Amino acid sequence: MASIGKIARRTFLIGSAAIVGGVAFGIYQINKDAPNPLVAGDGEATLNPFVLINGDGVTIIAPRAEMGQGVQTTLAALVAEEMDVAWDDITVLHGPPAQAYYNSVFLGMALPFHHYGDSAFVHNLRKQVGKAGKLLNLQATGGSTSMKDFYERMRHAGASAREAMKLAAAQQLGVDAASLRTENSKVIASDGTEIAYGDLAIALRDITPPDAPLRAKSEWKYLGKPMPRKDMVGKATGTATFATDVALDGMKFATVRRNPKRAGMISYDDSAAREMDGVEAVVDLGDGIAVVASNTWLAMQAADMVDIVWEDATYPADTDSLRAAITASLNGEPDSVTRDDGDVSAAIEGTEITAEYYIPWLAHSTMEPMCGTALFTGNALELWLGNQAPTMVRDACAEAVGLSPEQVTLHTTYLGGGFGRRGEFDFGTQVSKIAAAMPGTPIRMVWTREEDMRHDFYRPAAAAQFRGVVNDGKAVLLDGKVAAPSVFHNSSLRQVGTVPPGPDRLHVEGGADQPYAIPNFRYAGHLTDLTVPLGFWRSVGASVNGFMLDTFIDEMAHAAGADPLQFRLDLATPEHAPSAGVIRRVGEMSGWTGETPDNIGRGVAFCYSFGTPTAEVVEVEDTGNGIKINNVWIACDVGTALDPSIIEAQMVSGAIYGLSAAMQGEITFADGEVEQGNFYDYDALRMHNTPAFEVSILEDNPFMGGVGEPGTPPSMSALGNALFDLTGTRARELPLINTFDLIL
Repeated sequence: MASIGKIARRTFLIGSAAIVGGVAFGIYQINKDAPNPLVAGDGEATLNPFVLINGDGVTIIAPRAEMGQGVQTTLAALVAEEMDVAWDDITVLHGPPAQAYYNSVFLGMALPFHHYGDSAFVHNLRKQVGKAGKLLNLQATGGSTSMKDFYERMRHAGASAREAMKLAAAQQLGVDAASLRTENSKVIASDGTEIAYGDLAIALRDITPPDAPLRAKSEWKYLGKPMPRKDMVGKATGTATFATDVALDGMKFATVRRNPKRAGMISYDDSAAREMDGVEAVVDLGDGIAVVASNTWLAMQAADMVDIVWEDATYPADTDSLRAAITASLNGEPDSVTRDDGDVSAAIEGTEITAEYYIPWLAHSTMEPMCGTALFTGNALELWLGNQAPTMVRDACAEAVGLSPEQVTLHTTYLGGGFGRRGEFDFGTQVSKIAAAMPGTPIRMVWTREEDMRHDFYRPAAAAQFRGVVNDGKAVLLDGKVAAPSVFHNSSLRQVGTVPPGPDRLHVEGGADQPYAIPNFRYAGHLTDLTVPLGFWRSVGASVNGFMLDTFIDEMAHAAGADPLQFRLDLATPEHAPSAGVIRRVGEMSGWTGETPDNIGRGVAFCYSFGTPTAEVVEVEDTGNGIKINNVWIACDVGTALDPSIIEAQMVSGAIYGLSAAMQGEITFADGEVEQGNFYDYDALRMHNTPAFEVSILEDNPFMGGVGEPGTPPSMSALGNALFDLTGTRARELPLINTFDLIL
C-alpha cells in the first residue's frame, strides 16, 4: 500500500459527475494562493485580493455581486471584524474577473451525500473538492453560497492585513510589533501614539502580510449584529451605479429584438427604421437585430419598425403540448434515483394515498430588465454589466468580438435583481457586438420589459406522482417521481458545451434530500427532452420539489389523522435535530394549535435547502371579498448568523418571491411564443396584499447554511396547505389563482 506521504506527492482524482465528468487536480495546485488581481496605484497598497489601502482609508473588494441581498455589507464585515476597521471608513467595490474570487462551495455541493447528514469529515471533504473551482476560474454569485464561501477566507484576509499594519507601524515607530494594538482603523502604540491605516499605505508595500489567527466569536463587534447596509445610502439617494447609470461622452443608446420563438432569424427589412430621425444603425446580431439611436425610447420605437421573419420554435408550440411531453416522461425509466431507502415495492400495511401535481413555467422578472454599457476600441472592450458570473461573462464577451479575455475590462455594477438570470451572458455578448459594430462609440443597451420576459431562461414546468402509506399515524412509505426538463443539462450545454455524466441531483433537490425518517422512501427523477431555454431560478429544483413533496406530506398527515406540524416533527426528529428545531420553533411562534376559526386557515411547510432547514406557517383569511394572506411565520437554522437583519430580510424576500409565484406566476406558450410580456400579466405581491412577517433565526446547525433561497420553497406549499385548511380544496397545481379566489 502506498504511504500517505507518497499519495500526498501525487495528483489525486476528485470523481464527481457534476465536476464536468471528473477532473484530476494536484493538491498543491488546489491549495496554493491564487494571484492577487489588484494593482496598486500611487500611494496605495494591496495587501491581498480583498484589501486595498490608500490615504482615503480602506477599500474592501467584494468577490460577490450585490443584487439587493446585502451580501457586500456582510462580506465587508468579515474583513473589518478581523482588521479593526471603523465601519464608516470602509468603501466596498466589486472585484474584477479573477481566479482569486473563485467559488469554493459549488463543486463540493455535487458530492453524493445528503447535506443534512454531513459529518465533519464529509463537510471538510466538500470544502476540499470545492477548491477545484479555483482551477476552473469558477467565479459566480449564486446557490446561497456567498457567506459559506467567504466566512473564513475574508476573515483571514482581514486578520493578515491587521498584522501587516502592525509590522509597518512598528518599522516607523522603531518598536516591537507585538507591543502595538489596532482599533478603529488605527495602529496604537503603548504610549498612545496613533497611526491611521491610510498613512501606512506606502510603508505596506515592503511588508509581506503574515498569517494570523482568527478572533473568537465572543470578541466580535460587527459579526452577529445588524450592520448598516453599505449600499443603502447610494440607493436611497439615487447615486448608486447600475449598468444603465454609466454615462460616457458621445454615448448612443440601443435595444434588441430576437426571435420570440427562441430560434433563428431568416431575414429582416430595416428600411423604415433607418429613415427615422435619430436612428444611428441597425445591427445584425445573427439571431436578431439591435437598433442604435440617440435615445433609448427612439431605439425601442425603431426596433418595432423592423420587419423580421423568424424561424419556428424547435419545441412543442403551446402550453398543453409542453405539459403533455413532461407528463409522458413519468412513464419512462427514471434518470436518477438518489433516494431509495427500504423497499417501496413491498406490501406495507396501512392506508395508501396517491396524488399528482403540476407546476408551471416561471420567469425571473427582475425589476431591472437586461441591460449593459460597452465601449469597443478595436483592440479593447470595456463593459459595465450587472452580472453574477464575471469570468464567464468576460470570456463570452471577448469571444463574441474576437478579442482575448485579457483585452476585456469588466466592471460589475449593482444588479437590479438577479435570482439566477444574470448568471447568463446573452445580454453581455449583445451589447459587446453592438459596440463592436460602432468602434469608439459608447453604447448603452436596455431591453424592453417584453423582450426581457419573452427571452428569459425559465424555471421549467414539472409534473409529479406520489404514492404514500400511513400506519398508526406515521408515514411508513413514500414513493415519489418528478418529471421536468433539466435546468442543469440545459445550462451546461449552453455555457460549457457539454453535459456532465451521472445523475442530475439538482433535478430532485428539495425532494430526495429531505431529512425525513420514512423507512421506505424512494425519490426518482425523470428528465424531459425539450429545447425551451432554462436557467437557475431562485431555489432551483427545491422550488419544484419543495412544493410537491411537502404538499404530499401534508396530505399524508391528514390521511393519518395527525396534526400536520407534529407529523413533520415526528419525521424530522430522529433524522436531523436542527430540522426538527425549526419545525418546533415555527409552531411556537405562530401559536400553532391545529385549530382555526371558520374564516381562517393555517398551513405549515418545511424544506431543507442550501444547507438551511426552514419551516413556515402561513395564515389566510376569507374576507368575504376574496382570500388574503394575513401572516407568515418563518423559522430557519443558519448555523452561524452573521447579520440577523440581512438574514431576516432574505427570508422575507424569498417567501415573497415564492408566494408571488404560487399565487399567480405562470408563463404560457402559444404558437411557440411566450404570451406574458409585462407585470400586468406576470405580476408579484404588492403592498396591499403582502402579509406581515415574523422571522426566528436559530444557530444549532453544525455548519453554516445559505439564506438567499431557503425562504422560497416552503412558502409555496405552506400557502397551499393553508388554503386547504380554509376551504377543504387541495392545491395540486399552481398558480393558485386558477383554483382559489385570492385577493391580488
